[in-house]
Amino acid sequence: MAARLLSFEVADLCLGKPPLRALPVSATVGDALAALKAAENKFVSVWNCDHSKRDLNADDENCLCIGKICMVDIICYLCREENLSSPALALKSPISVLLSKVQGLVRHVEASSSLLEAIDLILQGAQNLVVPIKSNNTGSSKRKQLLKSSSMSPTVHNGLEFCWLTQEDIMRFLLSSIGLFSAIPTLSIDTLGIISPEFLAVGYHSLASSAIGAISQSLVDQTSVAVVDDDGTLIGEISPFALSCCDETVAAAITTLSAGDLIAYIDCGGPTEEIARVVEARLKERNLEGMLEEFAIESSNSTILSSSSSDEELPSPTRTLSRAGRYSRSTSYSARMVRRAEAIVCHPGSSLVAVMIQAIAHRVNYLWVIEDDCSLVGIVTFANMLEVFGKNLESMI
Repeated sequence: MAARLLSFEVADLCLGKPPLRALPVSATVGDALAALKAAENKFVSVWNCDHSKRDLNADDENCLCIGKICMVDIICYLCREENLSSPALALKSPISVLLSKVQGLVRHVEASSSLLEAIDLILQGAQNLVVPIKSNNTGSSKRKQLLKSSSMSPTVHNGLEFCWLTQEDIMRFLLSSIGLFSAIPTLSIDTLGIISPEFLAVGYHSLASSAIGAISQSLVDQTSVAVVDDDGTLIGEISPFALSCCDETVAAAITTLSAGDLIAYIDCGGPTEEIARVVEARLKERNLEGMLEEFAIESSNSTILSSSSSDEELPSPTRTLSRAGRYSRSTSYSARMVRRAEAIVCHPGSSLVAVMIQAIAHRVNYLWVIEDDCSLVGIVTFANMLEVFGKNLESMI
């Protein structure tokens, strides 16, 4: 059975996965924004070639995926100090400004690469592996023409398309074969020593804008930013996954609200009327009319606010607006298309397999580790877990 597990190739893990759609590196931030809004996937790939101007069957070894972007990249870019006054101008910037400076986040691999090779690349820092798959578009000229006319082009090379292979894909596969790993899955994450005490965090009453750097880093790390109170108790999180379900207008909220208010914004699926008034007023106070004009702030009940609403007395930027309840450790929360800011947690005594199931069920690559009093111990990530499985697979060879 162990030999069978080691015989799997990355192509086996890509069955049924949708092909990538590409944006050329010559595209703009605005092009990326439009593509993300039109795409079903929350990420789009960026290539150093323009697929819309190539023969779908052309073979070009120099045409490579050089990165991936999501809505969070655009949001963080718009929140930069130099872009606050004119977000419209920022959207005209080349897409290259969104690409991470960290090398090796996206790696091309052969379809015949082994499972162990894929795990090794991820442990070296790769977020996504680009895997060639057989194209379903080569036989239909009508399909080719439709794809060529779309905003994102198919990534076809010599009859092959490409797909992402992620940490989650590998963890799902390992979970399906969990019985082959003896007693390891039943051991606690504390016993395995995979709880990391280093994590990104921001104070509940701190300005959300102070966490922009942490949000960008959490996107690279595929984790999240913990929101804690003065005692270190976990209140919630600012998750790149949750922010990717928002649109670019959340940049105005991050620029003006506290971390606690941003949690409320995410929890409500958009700003309440109270929060929308505060965002509008604070943008005016900072003379950010460009952002105010570019992003029409609407409340969650779709009522567009008038300028007269700013005449009311408003809370200061460091005073958090009312929000029902504190962080709850309820396990009844389930993953949904629009993620809330409630953090997904486990305990030091949780077993490895339980943590795997919980993370996969909630579509996250990490879990916060807390004590019974909700004090934050650390974080456990898919990368931590893959290190355990990687060592065990090597011992099977």
